[in-house]
Amino acid sequence: MKPKLLILLALIGAPLAFADDKHGHSKESKEEHAEHDHDHDHDHEHEEEHAKAKKGPNGGHLVETVTPAVEVSVDKDRKARIVFVDKDNKALPLEKQVITGTSGERSNPVKLTFTAGKDKDANVLISDKPLPEGAHVPMILVIKATPDAKATTARFELHLH
Repeated sequence: MKPKLLILLALIGAPLAFADDKHGHSKESKEEHAEHDHDHDHDHEHEEEHAKAKKGPNGGHLVETVTPAVEVSVDKDRKARIVFVDKDNKALPLEKQVITGTSGERSNPVKLTFTAGKDKDANVLISDKPLPEGAHVPMILVIKATPDAKATTARFELHLH
């Protein structure tokens, strides 16, 4: 009878042996919470990085993974505005560049085409549709230096705050 009692006590007591605080969290659980807290710290660091990110000449998001780089900003009608910039962050004249894009969530994407503006916006490509609502809008741009050139894809999140 004693061995059965010992086994029963061991089964009942085992979960308690791993609980080392008043909420019953095990050591593994505490480590998971620490990692979760670390993730929040990482998110905060990412926000700080974003705040320090290089901006284009109009204060927009600078995409430097293409040559020449492009700045993406948003006007009061939530239309995306794209300007090509040189290494000194100065606007370049439009030539035959072609850009198409997709913005918003995958479940409800907004397809964008860009055309050159007029007059003072002659060197700006402007989207045909407004961007979806929200302060953080995912974007994918397909950029060609000329209509026959190989396309370069740029993926980023546009922060509109």
